[in-house]
Parts: sequence; C-alpha cells; structure tokens
Amino acid sequence: MFPTFEKVRELARKKGLSLNQVEEKLGYSRNTLYSLKRQKVSSERLQEIADYFNVSTDYLLGRTDNPTIATDNQTPPDDIDEIIANAMMFDGKPLTEEDKRAIRGIIAGYMSSKDK
Repeated sequence: MFPTFEKVRELARKKGLSLNQVEEKLGYSRNTLYSLKRQKVSSERLQEIADYFNVSTDYLLGRTDNPTIATDNQTPPDDIDEIIANAMMFDGKPLTEEDKRAIRGIIAGYMSSKDK
C-alpha cells in the first residue's frame, strides 16, 4: 500500500491541477507520479513533491494527517478562538463554520463546568 500517490493526487486536485500538470511543473517525465502507485519514492523526489505542495514528507508518506511543516519558530496559539480558526480538517474532512461554532461551544461548556 502506497499512500503517497493518494496524498499527491488529493493535493493536486485541491490546487485545481492534474497529475500531468504537476509533473510538468516539477520537471518530471510523464506518469512519474502515477508510478507512486507501484513503487516507493526516493527521498529526494519525496522532498521535491513536499516542497512543491508545502507539506511535510511525513504527510505524504501517510505517517500523519497533519500536512503542516514543523518549524522551530512556530509558537502554539494561546487562544481557543485562534486554535479553532486554524483548524481546517478533522478525520480528513474539512471543518465548516458550523463545526467550528460547535467545537467552541463544547469547549466553553467543558471549561465552565470545570470551574464549578
């Protein structure tokens, strides 16, 4: 099982590109990305693809569902509204504004009951 192909295909779709267009932009020969279905990707190629989509290599390998690249200068948000605003997906599905309001309400209810 090679999750990398599925991740690349989904990232390309989100950018409105075909896999062939991504291959062109990266300077790859035709069907290079399709070969990810059958074989493992080299670390250099994996890094090139991750850099192009601005995601982590762990995300492309299916080791995490978080596409964000960790950096030393990232500071965690200190406000729940900021955390919820930055929450984009849960279980692979995008959060709607209604979902975000529900999450805010659940956390607020929990915090108020905790204070009692």
